[in-house]
Amino acid sequence: MKQVFGVLGDPIAHSISPVMHNAAFEALGMDCTYHAFRVEKQNLGDAIKGAKAMGFGGLNLTVPLKENAIGLIETDPLAARIGAVNTIDFKDGIKGYNTDGIGARKTLEDAGVDIEDKNVLVLGAGGAARAIAFTFTEAGAKVNIANRTPERAMTLAAEVGKVNGFGLDVLDRCLEDTDILINTTTVGMDPNIGDCIVNAEQMHSDLTVFDIVYNPLKTRLLQEAEAAGATPVTGIMMLVYQGAEAFRIWTGVEPPVDVMKKAAMEALRL
Repeated sequence: MKQVFGVLGDPIAHSISPVMHNAAFEALGMDCTYHAFRVEKQNLGDAIKGAKAMGFGGLNLTVPLKENAIGLIETDPLAARIGAVNTIDFKDGIKGYNTDGIGARKTLEDAGVDIEDKNVLVLGAGGAARAIAFTFTEAGAKVNIANRTPERAMTLAAEVGKVNGFGLDVLDRCLEDTDILINTTTVGMDPNIGDCIVNAEQMHSDLTVFDIVYNPLKTRLLQEAEAAGATPVTGIMMLVYQGAEAFRIWTGVEPPVDVMKKAAMEALRL
């Protein structure tokens, strides 16, 4: 009988994780299958226990469930510090992990960008922002967080430590000294592809602009980066790398990253 894996979220129809993971299972000849399940926040605990009871191999969590998993299951130290879970493993009980920050860091490394000692400005204060802020700070980056609601940015900054949080009204001044700009919000995601928080006039040519939004592949923010002569980095590889790390946690098998990337790219072109 096939080993079942899945991603839980609400909404969930947009997820390309099933395409990506099923391509990996097929490439490795593994008798496994991966599906998407719509789960509302109030039902998350029951859904996780049900998946465990039915013999699932593991789960991913996406918005808006990542932070809700805290307190429901055991978490590894990093996920506990981040306060969000995106990967659940069932091999030894029920244990939660967060692979978002790892995915973001590997994406930048792929682009030839080292984060150590770099000034990183994170836009947003949600689950992905939390993962990136904690992971990048631990890796030696100097992180600032900007959010539409300044209080949320300051709260997250205080939790991370050695980080500043502020509103969007000071972006111009902050961007002058920023090496890496990371958008963790949904601004610019399909269908609102014309939306953008930062424009070309606010950027400089030595800036790396990383948008974790991957649909469309070239967001308005990345178009603005190109216009400014900055280095654009698309979010598709963050999806691939965080998924690859989850695959490794579940199976102990080295994931076929190139296969996962190809499947994800093909799904976005449909």
